[in-house]
Amino acid sequence: VYYATTDVQESYMTCRVGALVDTMTDGCFVADGVLTIDGKEQSYVYDVATDNKADRTIAGFSTGAETKMRNGCKGCPYPDFMDFYNYYGTDDYAHQWVQAAFEGGRTTFNRGGADFSQYDLEGREQAIKKGTVYLNILMYVIRELEDALDDCESQSLTNNYNSVHAWDEGVCFYTGSIEGVDGVTSDGKLLHQLADKRCANFRTCGEDGTSLEGKSKVNHDLFDMFAEGSFQLSSGECQAARRTVRQMTPKFFVPMIQGTLRYAYKVDKLQGGEVENAEGAVFAAAVLPKVYAISPSAAGIIYDNMKVSSNPSTDFVAVKNAFQSVYAGLGITCADVGGLWFDGQDKYYEGMEPCDGAALSVQSADENSGNQLKLITSFCVTMLAIFSL
Repeated sequence: VYYATTDVQESYMTCRVGALVDTMTDGCFVADGVLTIDGKEQSYVYDVATDNKADRTIAGFSTGAETKMRNGCKGCPYPDFMDFYNYYGTDDYAHQWVQAAFEGGRTTFNRGGADFSQYDLEGREQAIKKGTVYLNILMYVIRELEDALDDCESQSLTNNYNSVHAWDEGVCFYTGSIEGVDGVTSDGKLLHQLADKRCANFRTCGEDGTSLEGKSKVNHDLFDMFAEGSFQLSSGECQAARRTVRQMTPKFFVPMIQGTLRYAYKVDKLQGGEVENAEGAVFAAAVLPKVYAISPSAAGIIYDNMKVSSNPSTDFVAVKNAFQSVYAGLGITCADVGGLWFDGQDKYYEGMEPCDGAALSVQSADENSGNQLKLITSFCVTMLAIFSL
């Protein structure tokens, strides 16, 4: 039996139980009674608090990833998901991360593992809260966009409802329900809010990506492309929509890079402790597979400096240089990421200024020839660039 829902956020459904802190049972079926099904009366008895099940859960975004992103969908395997699968060696890496943090245990990844027994509750709390969004929800946003492409039919303009619906779900999961009409708030919880928070740290807010306040350039750019992609899908322009998605996905990872850099500096230079290490570790976990796909050696440097640890040894310069070495491969620029801003002195923190477009070379451990990556030069254009600090 499914409960009806409405479009009004405050009362979209009046049976809300499960793990919620504030439950609502006004709209739930009473604990015992009689239902009429196909003209026949059926008696029932159930536990209101435990027997009402959510049809969709955040954990399910990850536990269902194998069939929804790797081998059970029309467009499978999805390229961004495969970077994460190839790095972690498992489909449900996001769920494993959060569960291990809850239990104070250890993940069983092929690489990029985390041992949460090294943390007290404060660090594990950050790993859970941030991991839920940056690992579970981020990849599902991308999955919904890919699903929209799978459903697109260029030969039938009247048959693309499912495609646009999946696209809209991706936008919803990215944004959340708190952002409001203008998308500028201070209490959002999902990826839209993360991008806006990081832009204030890295001076990448505004349409030009040069401001310290307002909506991030990441969000300006993404919502332009969300609108463009929706039009393309509804018009049956499937290949154009596919190109739009490929332009969008690099932008999702900009705030993850910014977060990793910020907490690398906090731990290295500002006496950051367990909480800062935990936040940095989650940010890194959300982007390391993308780095690894380009340069395993750069990913190794970032992981070694940002991994879960009760006694971290972090070199922010090494982390910064490793990231810069793969910007071109990731499809982003120095201007996208910006530099860590010191509000107290109205300037960038020393050593955290924006790079000038030249990505430093990093020795690539996976290259049999042992050759060093060439100096990659990419001219910075003023483009741009989540969770609470």
